[in-house]
Amino acid sequence: MSSEERPPLRVVISDPRAGDKVVKVKVTADEGLEYTEEMRKGKDKERTKLPPAKVSRKLAEELRLDEVGVLTLRFKGEDGKKVNVPFKVIVDDGLQDYEVKVPMELLGEVAGNLEAEAEAFRAKAWQIAVPDDVHVKLAGLAIGDVFDGSLIGLEGVRLKIRGGSDATGTPMHPGVPGAGKKRVLLSGPPGFHPRRKGERRRKLVRGRVIPDPRGERRKTALAQLNVVIYYGEGEE
Repeated sequence: MSSEERPPLRVVISDPRAGDKVVKVKVTADEGLEYTEEMRKGKDKERTKLPPAKVSRKLAEELRLDEVGVLTLRFKGEDGKKVNVPFKVIVDDGLQDYEVKVPMELLGEVAGNLEAEAEAFRAKAWQIAVPDDVHVKLAGLAIGDVFDGSLIGLEGVRLKIRGGSDATGTPMHPGVPGAGKKRVLLSGPPGFHPRRKGERRRKLVRGRVIPDPRGERRKTALAQLNVVIYYGEGEE
């Protein structure tokens, strides 16, 4: 089955150390920063690479961006709606303390201008889609396994698999071996949220192992993988 017939695998990354600190910043356009098709996100298109953002050293230190290097900027669009965009951080000592530079075209898309105010914070969670060759390398790993973040563009970071779901919404379950689907009796999540104490239901879930995408059908292929940045035992 060709990769075009399968939905892309979306990887949702969570950072348990992100915190709640938010800083107001001035965002300006930088013509020298790349903005490729891989970095675009649309209605029917997933982002496969984070766009870059230059930040001052003071802002990087204040938001502790050195650990992971991913920043979220929250813009207020012309329609009043807020838009969150994750960026890969580049520290630039030439910038003012609360100045951020992003690709010119991207800023025009989200803010409708080449200069804007935004809220900046260390990203708590963001999402990217991975190409088929990366999905294949993830195959065989299971819930609870830790892998090198460089596989999905996060150098120097380890990621722990927490779960996932397929295109129909069927979740992976840590208690089910293998990569196939199975009906099991559940008393709680994932796969079942009881309304009454002691309630149990037989539900369809996926096994805890990431399947090889080359053997998956479009309608039932694994569509989302949830991972958390792994800092060590006892801190997830």
